[in-house]
Amino acid sequence: MNPDALSSVLLAALDAVADRRRPGDPLGATASEITVERPKNRDHGDWATNTAMKFAKRIGTNPRELAQEIADELTGVDGIASVEIAGPGFINIRLDAAAAGQLARTIVEAGDAYGRNDSQAGNSINLEFVSGNPTGPLHIGHTRWAALGDATGRLLEASGAHVAREYYINDAGAQMDRFGASVAAALTGAEAPEDGYKGAYIDALAERVREEHPEVLELPESERQDAVRDAAYALQLAEIQESLRKFNVHFDVWFSERDLHAGSPSLIDQAVDRLREQGHVYDADDAVWVKTTDFGDDKDRVIRRGNGVYTYFAADAAYYLNKGDRGFQHKIYLLGADHHGYVHRLKALAGAAGDDPEKDIEILIGQLVSVNGARLSKRAGNIIELDDLREWIGTDALRYSLERYPADSPLSLDPELLKKRTNDNPVFYVQYAHARTVNVAKNAVDAGVTRDGFRPELLAHETESALLGALQEFPRVVGFAAEVREPHRVARYLEELAGLYHRWYDNCRVTPKGDEPIANVHGTRLWLNDATGQVLRNGLGLLGVGAPERM
Repeated sequence: MNPDALSSVLLAALDAVADRRRPGDPLGATASEITVERPKNRDHGDWATNTAMKFAKRIGTNPRELAQEIADELTGVDGIASVEIAGPGFINIRLDAAAAGQLARTIVEAGDAYGRNDSQAGNSINLEFVSGNPTGPLHIGHTRWAALGDATGRLLEASGAHVAREYYINDAGAQMDRFGASVAAALTGAEAPEDGYKGAYIDALAERVREEHPEVLELPESERQDAVRDAAYALQLAEIQESLRKFNVHFDVWFSERDLHAGSPSLIDQAVDRLREQGHVYDADDAVWVKTTDFGDDKDRVIRRGNGVYTYFAADAAYYLNKGDRGFQHKIYLLGADHHGYVHRLKALAGAAGDDPEKDIEILIGQLVSVNGARLSKRAGNIIELDDLREWIGTDALRYSLERYPADSPLSLDPELLKKRTNDNPVFYVQYAHARTVNVAKNAVDAGVTRDGFRPELLAHETESALLGALQEFPRVVGFAAEVREPHRVARYLEELAGLYHRWYDNCRVTPKGDEPIANVHGTRLWLNDATGQVLRNGLGLLGVGAPERM
């Protein structure tokens, strides 16, 4: 009996009590209002609920009395072994071993699908993250959002949402001209612009442009810089895409800012007109403004200057409207620690566009990451590159360590710890548990143990009860982590599950010892072993981390 099924049983019991006490006056409660939780002290049972305390006033009785009446209704329900009342009206429920143990078979038969849920079904979400300028390599700040953004997308999809992972390419504006001038100077041996981009990577890009696009050197000087800029931009963007691919991060859409400026009227022109039609644009001081203060912004925003040049806010507006035009009702932005000023601005923009700023847009701000002992990039000179980190620490260890903490907490990584093959290293601890499940299954099969004769009631050891209880929680952990956009909840769950598995391994044998004959309990434990491996594998997959079979 899983938590959802138990909530339904409790709702039926509650309705039965309410019908007796208030005939003809339905309570109208729903299963979503019935919460069940794992008690901290396992001596109190498998599940606990505060249902009686929550509904006593509505029914017209006190919590203890209602708890007893609900307990009476639960007596004899298939799968429930006992019910006890505690404190002011808590109900502690213990499942019989067979009902709890059946979960092992359910998980193995569900396979990769176990943990998936429909809590986000019907939601169409645009998830934008990383979005680093294509003027240089990705650095440590991008790395955190790459891991968290990708994992968040995986969780949302596992919970039934339609998700488009999107990278906004900032390939228009003055920074691209400075980039082009920097590469052109390196290409021709001219002095680099004072405000240009520096680092060995600029020289490397110039050399690649020379090798792959020698024709640019033949162009007149008036045309050469733009041609160099576009060639170097394509090379740098391809490098960014390859860095993310190696980091196991996938994007469905690569959206070019240039597309917002193209055509006549451009998407930006159209965005200004649309906002004006809705009454949120006005002219003042020889400029065009958006009344974002109507939606909580600290000041109105200029969208077009007096010289006719659009501001960055204009591109933000056009891009936001374009996401809606592509069918995405909900937009999630994952921004760096230096983007706090964007929160009110984007929410106000959502309101001006006719959306609900509290529902249709979500801005998550991530805090800084530091790495003990990290050296600045030899190529870029003033940053720590994603590629350098990945090669130093490893993709799995780097992703997992970035995902096991809330995004809004500053984070300092210890590479030496993350490279250790000990239980002090969280990713090793979880991956080792998975590898152990694979090894246990192999040894069991070699010894002649099969899954025949499954007897779930034999999974009665206290470590088996605890392990089954944790396995039961996985779908709810996934659903909640998706709802609150917090992948770290899955990582911490996996660490707890790994600990419970290791304790079970120390107490319960799957393979008979010595001359001990093979019995049903061994085959049944093999189901539990394989179920744990499946959940560890599924959870690591949601984090974009590998589940090795050998360590």
